[in-house]
Amino acid sequence: MSEHYVLNVQSSLTLVQAELMIDGALAAARAVELLPLTVAVLDSGGQLVAFKREDGCGVLRFDIAFGKAWGALGMGISSRTIRDRLGNRPAFQAALAAASDGRFVPVPGGVLALGAGRTVVGAIGISGDASDRDEYAAIKGVQAAGLASHPEAPAENWQSAGL
Repeated sequence: MSEHYVLNVQSSLTLVQAELMIDGALAAARAVELLPLTVAVLDSGGQLVAFKREDGCGVLRFDIAFGKAWGALGMGISSRTIRDRLGNRPAFQAALAAASDGRFVPVPGGVLALGAGRTVVGAIGISGDASDRDEYAAIKGVQAAGLASHPEAPAENWQSAGL
């Protein structure tokens, strides 16, 4: 065995898992004819593992997708739960946005990926359609990688969500 000068650093989420999440999310989105999506997958440390942007997405979509995943990781709950809990606390939302250098996007579409023992191994953030529809695709993406998601199911009326 040859000597390594750099040791391998293990991530909480592999590139293969991240790619499965993205491809699963995009396949689910195409099956229900969502608008073009941008998808970002982060490991539990908030590092970008993989990213795809479908044709037709605006230039801000990456930042929004990243911010949804980042906020979910930062708070340890989905971005829908963040929205629901902080909806009447604008000062706290502003403080979180400032503390995260603006990377905090508290609307649905940021979903946690859970591994063994329901520990967070990463997050997926999606932007491009209505937020509840983004979240649907994100949940499907996490499930496509064989992981559990938080939340476990999309919002009840996700299909009728409008922009």
